[in-house]
Amino acid sequence: MKNTVVIGAQWGDEGKAKITDLLASRADMIIRYQGGCNAGHTVVAQNKTFKFHLIPSGILYKNKLCFIGAGTVICPEVLHEEIESLKKENIDLSGLKISPLASITMPYHIDIDGKSEATAGAGSKIGTTKRGIGPTYTDKISRHGLKVQDLFDENDLKKRLEAILSLKNRELKEVYGLSEYSMEQILELCKKYAEILRPYVCENWQEIFHNALKEKKSILFEGAQGIMLDVDWGTYPFVTSSNPVAGGAFTGSGFGPSVSQEIIGVSKAYITRVGEGPFVTELNDEIGEKIRNIGHEFGTTTGRPRRTGWFDAVVAKYGVLVSGLTSMAVTKLDVFDTFDEIKVCTAYKDKRNGKIYEYYPTNVNIHEFLEPVYETHAGWKTDITGIKEYENLPQNAKKYLKRLETLMGIPISIISVGPDREQTIFIKENSSNF
Repeated sequence: MKNTVVIGAQWGDEGKAKITDLLASRADMIIRYQGGCNAGHTVVAQNKTFKFHLIPSGILYKNKLCFIGAGTVICPEVLHEEIESLKKENIDLSGLKISPLASITMPYHIDIDGKSEATAGAGSKIGTTKRGIGPTYTDKISRHGLKVQDLFDENDLKKRLEAILSLKNRELKEVYGLSEYSMEQILELCKKYAEILRPYVCENWQEIFHNALKEKKSILFEGAQGIMLDVDWGTYPFVTSSNPVAGGAFTGSGFGPSVSQEIIGVSKAYITRVGEGPFVTELNDEIGEKIRNIGHEFGTTTGRPRRTGWFDAVVAKYGVLVSGLTSMAVTKLDVFDTFDEIKVCTAYKDKRNGKIYEYYPTNVNIHEFLEPVYETHAGWKTDITGIKEYENLPQNAKKYLKRLETLMGIPISIISVGPDREQTIFIKENSSNF
């Protein structure tokens, strides 16, 4: 398999874990490159459902190196829960490795995240998962964070904490009215975190990466969230705190961009969003509810109902540009099996002046004035969940997919027609390279 990046091409929750899991069977190394336990990845295999937040989806295969990269933020308690749940299922964890440069989410990050979101005024809420992700990245950028490698020398750790804790306690008390943490509390926690992480920390990662390149091993880069939640390229400020775009795969993994050979976007046959922020094709009606119920659109991490809407080709085309997508995997096509007609957004129209936007307007302040320009496609009105070959899909399903390809400007390489591994169609001419 070629070295491949898998990226969410919408607002997250596109089914990246299933696509990553499928491709992981062909890869030697799987690297999770950004995000934290705000991500929820679900894989269905052998009639079992596995939910991941931090561990790379490829962990279900034996003899794979699954690496949590430097661009991630790790909540040790959540990671510990995942590890223990996988152990109960007798999943081999010998290939799990953690970068010593990954950042640590501390309890005060979670406190601040929850309080900040709870006290945000109307229109200011971001809709975070309250898992401390944003504050962890904030401290990373301001150089007041802790990395995995800081946990293992108590003297050095104490020196770092002396500088960090005075600042964090002042912030906790004076800004948020929250309880402070003592040095003893944090040192004790860090000792616990060190024991959780120690068996998996990979100090010789440079040697492993160099050898992987020398031996031409295949590398799969797994992202969290989606392009439209990217802190630079998404619907700012309603975004995550990291870079889910393809560029983040390289700043967050330890490999340079020349390693990449394929960049696969993942989109649902419709589109969803969790939390606040603009969403031009959102359906607040019985059709949106129907999509939500058939597609089981409830957050893996939060359980919140997802906002649903028709496929947005403006968003898709934007993702192709800013991430250099070479093909698209389309998931949950089967959700439309009972629909008489299916709509696709091809442009936006400004209700104030009639202006048409065929390219994504990055100024979110004007989105309240935008409405979707739709074209309508006939549904196929038949169950496609057992179909294994593209040629056997109903004619109207193939027409729908071909139209998406034209609008996006890239081929569709994978189609998911159900949650299980086997319910997947690889389009041969578009997927032969991976």
